[in-house]
Amino acid sequence: MGAGLLIVACAPSGKSAAPVATDRVELPPSYMFRPAAIAAPIGAAVTWVNHDHFTHSVRLIDDGGAVHLLRPGDSVTVSFATAGVRHYDCSFHPRDMHGSVTVTPQH
Repeated sequence: MGAGLLIVACAPSGKSAAPVATDRVELPPSYMFRPAAIAAPIGAAVTWVNHDHFTHSVRLIDDGGAVHLLRPGDSVTVSFATAGVRHYDCSFHPRDMHGSVTVTPQH
């Protein structure tokens, strides 16, 4: 357990964890996206699910700023047609809630 803490403490600042290969992002009751950085292939349907007690949103910053409102219990699904990194945040809580989708070419 201590070694894990040491590794995290020694990680270079400004570096984020590698994207998690998944098509689902949870919004737990803690003002965060989990996982915040994901990877999905072109055309995959990525779903965000709000499990919090507050309304949040998914604002697609790199794709024109479209905002998808998520009341408690709601979900939204978005597909990405081209490869690249797409950044998103919660338009209500952008300082605390932000993430990215790395859209990868299909093999």
